[in-house]
Amino acid sequence: MPALTVPPVAHWVPAPVTKQEIEFADLAVIDLSKTKTPEGRAEVAIIARDAMHKQGFFYVINHGLDKAEVDRMIDIAAVPFQQVADEEKRRYEARIKQTGTYYGYKLPQYWHISNGVKDRIEHYNFTRDVSLREHPTALRPFLPEIQDFIEFTHKKVMNEVESLLSLGLELPENTLPDLHPYDESNHSFFRFMLYNPRSEDEETKTGGVWMKGHADHTSLTALWSQPVTALQIMDHDGKWRFIKHVDNALVINCGDFTEYLSGGYYKSAIHRVIQPPEDQHGYKRLGLYYFHYTADDVRLSPLLESPVLQREGISKKLEGEAPTMHDWRVGRTATYGVSELKKDADQGIEYEIVNGARVRHYN
Repeated sequence: MPALTVPPVAHWVPAPVTKQEIEFADLAVIDLSKTKTPEGRAEVAIIARDAMHKQGFFYVINHGLDKAEVDRMIDIAAVPFQQVADEEKRRYEARIKQTGTYYGYKLPQYWHISNGVKDRIEHYNFTRDVSLREHPTALRPFLPEIQDFIEFTHKKVMNEVESLLSLGLELPENTLPDLHPYDESNHSFFRFMLYNPRSEDEETKTGGVWMKGHADHTSLTALWSQPVTALQIMDHDGKWRFIKHVDNALVINCGDFTEYLSGGYYKSAIHRVIQPPEDQHGYKRLGLYYFHYTADDVRLSPLLESPVLQREGISKKLEGEAPTMHDWRVGRTATYGVSELKKDADQGIEYEIVNGARVRHYN
């Protein structure tokens, strides 16, 4: 990223890494530094393909941002939560249900978790082009840095991963990146997200679940690894396992849109956030996220030209005309956490129907 003369910002002190013995998922590691040669690129594409087929999650390292750059963005991420008064926050509150977008603040107590308990999660969301919306006063000095971070993430990380996943489907490597342009037709967005600790009573009522198990409606989602151990994946054997913190790595998961594009070959990862281990109780969990979408007019249909899909068959597609990314993301965003869910035949699972798709939620 280009050097900037940057304004000062208070340092966010992260939680210490847990020392408790817990079970971690064994995730593949995608090393982008190995993709500079044809041989290395082919090797890494196979690793990415197999990881998305089996688990839907992997780490990305050597992505091109150094630790100091990511740490500074974490410091900036605290600004909208610590330096903006509640009255100003409400002026920038997202109209989630009305618009099907998160742009601005999602304030705490919006999503229902279980047994009458609502979330204690706050996040602030940026359009891919940060100039399209006004932002709280305290954030404005940092907008050039945030824009550079977004552009780097989209072009140099997410679309590089999309290239590898294209190769995994034995398609030209520009196939998936071309569906994810960095222009006005794309509504990918960047998020600062803060999980606040909860009372013992709330933890008991929710079974320690901070965010229900779900699959993202994105193509891909990226989280910059951070030390509060609370993210779990439903692993390939059906067991919940924690995602281990890897310093300066990204954790990338497959979303529903990629699962449909790949005809079910790539697996949309079920994940949740729960109360962290005891030695991390009381710490706030602050994170950086990037939600990667196709252009709005792309439909939720399998890439039938893929030789892999032709050999393996189509295991997942929607009946009738597939919705566009626009209709899919707006429908999923508007209903998440606030719609009336139905009980699934499987214990602990609820569902809703969005654009003809059965969307499951896991406790």
